[in-house]
Amino acid sequence: MAVASLTRDLLAWIDERPRTYGETMDAWRTHCPRLSIWEDALLDGLVRVEGRRITLTARGEAALARSTTLSAAG
Repeated sequence: MAVASLTRDLLAWIDERPRTYGETMDAWRTHCPRLSIWEDALLDGLVRVEGRRITLTARGEAALARSTTLSAAG
């Protein structure tokens, strides 16, 4: 699964350090239907909400690794 640039940015941001749900919503939630990065990542199974914490799923980790490898090779 190829991920869009902003989705990769979201995944990398979450992967940097533990993030809370509130922090993530402040940084990534939008009401613009054309810019639904958070919602798309959640629906695509790339991230999950665990209580108040946001984490990458195995699928999200794999997508981030692939996109990072492609960026380095490109």
